[in-house]
Amino acid sequence: MPDIIQLLPDSVANQIAAGEVVQRPASAVKELMENALDSKATKVQLIVKDAGKTLIQVIDNGCGMSETDARMSFERHATSKIRKAEDLFSIRTMGFRGEALASIAAIAQVEMKTRRADDEIGVRIEIEASEVKLQEACSTPVGTSICVKNLFYNIPARRNFLKTDSVELRHIIEEFQRVAIPNPDIAFTLHHNTTEIFNLPAGNLKQRLMSVFGSSYNTRLVPVEENTPIVNIKGFVIKPEFAKKTRGEQFFFLNKRFIKNGYLHHAVQAAFDQLLPADSFASYFLMMDVDPKSIDINIHPTKTEVKFEDEKAVYAFLRSTVKKSLGQFNIAPSLDFDQEAHMYNMPLKPVDGIIRAPTIKVNLDYNPFKTEAPVPKNKNYTEREISNRANWGKLYEQHIEKEPEMEVQKNETQQSVHSDWDNLSHESNKKTAYQLHNKYILSHIKTGFMVIDQQGAHERILYERIMESLEKHQSATQQELFPKTLELNPADFALVKDLEPEIKAMGFDISEFGKNTFVIHGIPADTSDHDPAALLEGLIENYKQNLQELRSDKRENLARSMAYNMAVKSGKELKAEEMGALIDELFACKMPYSTPGGKPTVTTFSLDDLDRRFKK
Repeated sequence: MPDIIQLLPDSVANQIAAGEVVQRPASAVKELMENALDSKATKVQLIVKDAGKTLIQVIDNGCGMSETDARMSFERHATSKIRKAEDLFSIRTMGFRGEALASIAAIAQVEMKTRRADDEIGVRIEIEASEVKLQEACSTPVGTSICVKNLFYNIPARRNFLKTDSVELRHIIEEFQRVAIPNPDIAFTLHHNTTEIFNLPAGNLKQRLMSVFGSSYNTRLVPVEENTPIVNIKGFVIKPEFAKKTRGEQFFFLNKRFIKNGYLHHAVQAAFDQLLPADSFASYFLMMDVDPKSIDINIHPTKTEVKFEDEKAVYAFLRSTVKKSLGQFNIAPSLDFDQEAHMYNMPLKPVDGIIRAPTIKVNLDYNPFKTEAPVPKNKNYTEREISNRANWGKLYEQHIEKEPEMEVQKNETQQSVHSDWDNLSHESNKKTAYQLHNKYILSHIKTGFMVIDQQGAHERILYERIMESLEKHQSATQQELFPKTLELNPADFALVKDLEPEIKAMGFDISEFGKNTFVIHGIPADTSDHDPAALLEGLIENYKQNLQELRSDKRENLARSMAYNMAVKSGKELKAEEMGALIDELFACKMPYSTPGGKPTVTTFSLDDLDRRFKK
């Protein structure tokens, strides 16, 4: 039998590696921008066309490369950061795996121009599907310019899986922000087609955040800073009153590299305990610096997941540091532990320097048994004022005389209500519903009784109603008397732009208003008791969560998100008429027995089950 194991060609191996490194245009943007930072650049330009599908160009003014280095940079496992295995535990640069350029060149048409400051001319290299098409000398500024054209042109299946331009642009903006925020000393620009999205001058971290998210953040930011033997922490958190329903503005940077860590996110949320509503999320921009030997950053291809040597200690330091800043800047109540225990805050002396004993003033004319208010002797009332006082007294007397009669009527009304309730509960149809702990609805059935989850049932009703309106493109809108503005981060703004037709079909009336801002002119007709901005923010947040948890189409995701935000929540007391209407509408649904997420809405208990329990 002949041998069947053989080495893969480099072109095939590069395409396999590209599947890990380059998942979408934003992945290529991340790799190229990180390489630009490693070149010690002070200015980085990012130019994309058609959300990166047609062109991704990164231009920097860094150190540049020689002709040999430029050619070697496209080889697999070629890197300038690692010489031996021990170097993996002291990495402070961004790119180091040596597969980025090789992977990108395997699935796109790449052109590189680069020149060092000491060289008179630079080098130009063109590569297509891992094959070098051209290498020649050229005139180019100091630094490096890389153009990636027609991404996935030779893998049509991968290109077909790319989303719409607005979705892919949102991912590019996210990666751009993750690189630009922790490097405020470097100038960045981002252009999409002919539009300038970001122009970020060099400055400090606060100026960078204001440039990215708007000047209104000047009054929202609370500084955080603490140095410990294990981790150094600095950055900003957002004041609780500006907390949002979305998770978009939550950034952890470890040694200037963006990371995701749910455990550390819980530490920040714990620091905001009792300062935020249950459905709001703390916003933060926190930079942590640790010894590279105490972390492992090579556990995930995108390097967004990190393993700490002592994660519990980092959690404790992060939580206490954020909590300290919230107290220090009077965001949360704090105790002054610097004050000695035996010292007290004494009041200042009077202006004249004489301390007088307190005096007690007594009204000698006060009589608690007197029915009329006493008239001070030192004031002369007019006849009109005296007449008015007498009229008020007569009115009060009439109220006292009629009060027993009103009390009788009130008792009769209560007895009538109780009588009606008793009669209703003994009717032959047995349709009376009862609410249990303001969370569940109990109702009779022929064989026993059923228990309905009021929130889940309402979600099912709203979900089918919204899906029907999306299919028919017919939904009533209630116009706002005073339109509300909603400012979003650029990624969420791009998401709303992509979802705008479906959002309007659900009954929202929104329009663009300046940079990253929408004006809400109207909301769905049956949501008049909701805050328009909070309703739209909640819709965006739940939509993003559903994207991570399931693969549903756009309309179904929106309907689920909207139903969750509009549904009556557990803990709300319902009237008998509301419970009856909820039950009737639930069993009129196509799938009444489960929520849109698949959880049960109804469970039944039979009389036989109850009899067996009592006969034990």
